[in-house]
Amino acid sequence: MLFYLFEFLKQHFDFPGSSLLGFITFRAAMTIILSLLISLIYGKRIIRFLQKQQVGETIRDLGLEGQVEKAGTPTMGGIIIIIATLIPVLLFAKIDNIYIILLVVTTLWMGTIGFIDDYIKKFKQDKEGLKGKFKVLGQVGLGIIVGATLYFNDNVTIKEKLPIAQQKVILAENPNVEPSKLFMAEEKSTKTTIPFVKENEFDYANLITWIHSGLEKYAWVIFILVTIFIITAVSNGANLTDGIDGLAAGTSAIIVLTLGIFAWLSGNIIFSEYLNIMFIPRVEEITIYIAAFVGALIGFLWYNTYPAQVFMGDTGSLTIGGIIAVIAIAVRKEWLIPVLCGIFLAENLSVVMQVSWFKYTKRKYGEGRRIFKMSPLHHHYQKSGYHESKIVTRFWIIGILLAIVSIVTLKIR
Repeated sequence: MLFYLFEFLKQHFDFPGSSLLGFITFRAAMTIILSLLISLIYGKRIIRFLQKQQVGETIRDLGLEGQVEKAGTPTMGGIIIIIATLIPVLLFAKIDNIYIILLVVTTLWMGTIGFIDDYIKKFKQDKEGLKGKFKVLGQVGLGIIVGATLYFNDNVTIKEKLPIAQQKVILAENPNVEPSKLFMAEEKSTKTTIPFVKENEFDYANLITWIHSGLEKYAWVIFILVTIFIITAVSNGANLTDGIDGLAAGTSAIIVLTLGIFAWLSGNIIFSEYLNIMFIPRVEEITIYIAAFVGALIGFLWYNTYPAQVFMGDTGSLTIGGIIAVIAIAVRKEWLIPVLCGIFLAENLSVVMQVSWFKYTKRKYGEGRRIFKMSPLHHHYQKSGYHESKIVTRFWIIGILLAIVSIVTLKIR
C-alpha cells in the first residue's frame, strides 16, 4: 500500500524521496527490517498470549535427551511468522502482482491447514491432529490453484533471447544496444530450467507431445500435477524437519534467501542477459515477499533456538514448505529443490526408508527391523548421543553448502 501511496505522491506532487520505493532493493531492505522488528517485538507478546491460553506442546516420550523438559512449551508459534511476513508485504509490495497474490494465498491456505491441525491436537486432545487425508487434500487443492494460475494467467510469462544469428546482427549495428533488444516478446510457456545441464531449459509439454503434437493443449494437466507433487513433497519435508529447536526455521531461512537471489536475477533483464538465464518479467517482486519471510524466520529463531521458548507447530512448518515450493516453481527452479532443499529431502527419505524397511522385514522375517535408530534423520543423531544444538548447527552448515552449490548452477552447466 505504501508503494502506491508514494507513486501517487511522486506523480502528482513530486514529493521528496517518493522515488525511493521504486527501487526494489530499498523496498526489500525496509521489508526485512520491519518483519524482523514485528517478529521480535510482537513475537514475545504472542508467546505470552499462547502461554495464557495454555497452548503448550504435548510431548510423547521417545527416549530422547531433554525431551521431557519441553512439555508445555507454547506451540502454534507459526502465527508469528505469518503475521511478520504479511504485514510488511502488504505495506511495501505491489499487491496486484500475480506472484505476490499467489504467495499470500499460499501463506493463508497452508497456515489455515496447519492451524486446524494444531488446534485439534491441543484443544480436542487428539494427538493425531488433522487426518492425513485432509492435509493431503488441502495440499492438492493449493497445488491446483497455483498450477492453474501460473499456467493460465496472462501475467505469468517468460522472455527468451533472440536466435544467436539475429543477436549478432543487432550487436554489429549497435554494440551498446540495450539488453532488452536481444529478447523476444513475452510469451506463455511451460518451460523450466534443469541444473548442471548446458541446454538447461525443459518444457513440460514435451512429456506428452512426443506421443502426438496435438496433445500440447493438455500440457496444463502435466504442469498442475507436477505443481501438486512439489507442494506436497516440500511442505511435508518442512513439517518433518521441524523436530528440534531452530532446525526448520534456520534451514528454511537459508533456502528462501537463496531463492530470493534467483528471483532477483531472473526478474532483472540485465543480469538475465549477462548470466544467460531465463528472464521472467515481474517475478522480481517476489524478492519483497522473500525479504519479509526471511526477516520473520530470523525473528522467530530468536525465540526458537535452543532452549526454545516457542514451537512453530504445523501452523508454521506447513506454511514454510508451501511458500518455498511456490517460490521455486514461480522462478522456475523447482528441479533444483533436491539440491537446495537437501535437508528436507533427507528428512523425508529417512522416514520413507525407515517405514518401508520395517514393514518389509516384518513381513519377511516376522520382526520389523530399522535402518536408523529413529526417524526423521535428526532424531537418529539425537539417539547417537549428539546434542540437538550441535545437530542443528551442522545441518545449517550443510544447508549453506547446498545453497552455494545451488547458486553455482547459474554458471556451471
